[in-house]
Amino acid sequence: MAEAAQNSYIETLQQVLNARKDWLDKTELIKLKEELRYIQGSFSTLYSIYLKKKLIDEDPYKQESKISELEVPDSSAYQDAKRIEQLTIRLANFDNQLDFLVNFYQLNVDFLNIDRIKRIVGLVRYIDWVSFNPDSESVMTKAVSGLTLNAKTGVDTLTVSIIGECLSKLSKATIAVMKILKDLNTYYRESYKLEVRQKVTQFMSEAEAVPENIKKKMPSAMPGKPFYKELIDEIIKEDYTPSGSDLKDSILNTLKIADEKPKVVKPPVNYKNILLDGVIVIGGASNSILEITVKLDENHLILESRKKGFVELIRDLIRQITKAEPEDVFYTVEYMDLTKGLPVKEKINFHQFRAELDKKIRVLSSFVRGTAYNKLSAMQEEQIIGYLEKNIKDVQNLHKTLSALDEFFKANAAPESREKIKGIKPELSALKNSFVKANQIRHDYSAQKEEEEQMKRLGIVGSAVALPPDPSASNQADPEPAA
Repeated sequence: MAEAAQNSYIETLQQVLNARKDWLDKTELIKLKEELRYIQGSFSTLYSIYLKKKLIDEDPYKQESKISELEVPDSSAYQDAKRIEQLTIRLANFDNQLDFLVNFYQLNVDFLNIDRIKRIVGLVRYIDWVSFNPDSESVMTKAVSGLTLNAKTGVDTLTVSIIGECLSKLSKATIAVMKILKDLNTYYRESYKLEVRQKVTQFMSEAEAVPENIKKKMPSAMPGKPFYKELIDEIIKEDYTPSGSDLKDSILNTLKIADEKPKVVKPPVNYKNILLDGVIVIGGASNSILEITVKLDENHLILESRKKGFVELIRDLIRQITKAEPEDVFYTVEYMDLTKGLPVKEKINFHQFRAELDKKIRVLSSFVRGTAYNKLSAMQEEQIIGYLEKNIKDVQNLHKTLSALDEFFKANAAPESREKIKGIKPELSALKNSFVKANQIRHDYSAQKEEEEQMKRLGIVGSAVALPPDPSASNQADPEPAA
């Protein structure tokens, strides 16, 4: 009788876990990736501000790091004398790990497991964005909170607003991520326990089913699987004690997916507004380009201030008197052609390029609720997306050229003037964030339009949609995975 009841429980548990896996893959893991993207994007913005304010240094090895598996960066205490050095290394690593998690990690039920969930939890909680203050007991939370307070001093209100928005998103996204990770963790714990029952304890008597015996049999019955004593103890308690029946019922209720909620009317998507949001984002690149031009002009003057001959000095004087156009100056820069994987040299007419930058600043600035924005608002979606794609491509090309110019100025300045050359890495990072975010909005627009077209082809034309089901209330208590 007891054996029949155990077999029935195993069969029911398998069915419930299969249903939960489907729910996790189709709803929760999609949400997880979206929330992780918010965390990665918001931190990347803060990281750029820390660099721009010179609160930390550029890590010269950041781009060279190769990641094969998530690793939580060092969070141990450090000497105050090494504060900037340690924060430079740790935050660069943290930024890389978040990028790897969002863009390269496989976020699906088959790939993830208890150990990988622990790694994601460790990374998400590396800095406590929910309780973010300089008095935190967490070394990294305390340090980064201090950096953020310093980043707010002596800056414009827009930067302060951006920092505040990033912190708000990081806090909300962290709470959402921890809730999903707890649901995933519950699934993996019970899946592990089910496999142990099917492959090990099912063939044991009550007297034999002790942790030591189970541990001995696991390498042959479940090769490669770790031994979690906490979960083995739970199996023994659930299968061989008087309270086991109630514990099993509680587990099944926890794993079951709640019934679908009543259908509600989904408001129609305003696709034009999505595109206009992208236009505003790429328009914001004007601020970064403007900051870059100031440094470019200074670096250009440093290179041109080398000793000139008498004839050159007379020519310069005549141009100043007659207000003539400056003489063309050409810089030969080099960058990598990503399509061919080969270095490419380009000859840049500096004054002509600067004029193009000024023009692009005016164009992009007008996208941020300016005259161009008003005109675009009256256009069709096809026209707006054309403008958006063109300007994303323009800013991408500018980023490539400006990066090459940055290297050129550093390499060609005279030894005595090299320290005066101003780098533009923080501004380039902010510029990249602009076109990456605008491109993401463009992709989101295309994906939603494609989904709508697909539904129409399938004959689904109604606007009533079902809200995604919530897990049982017992899953909502504690956002921290226990394994």
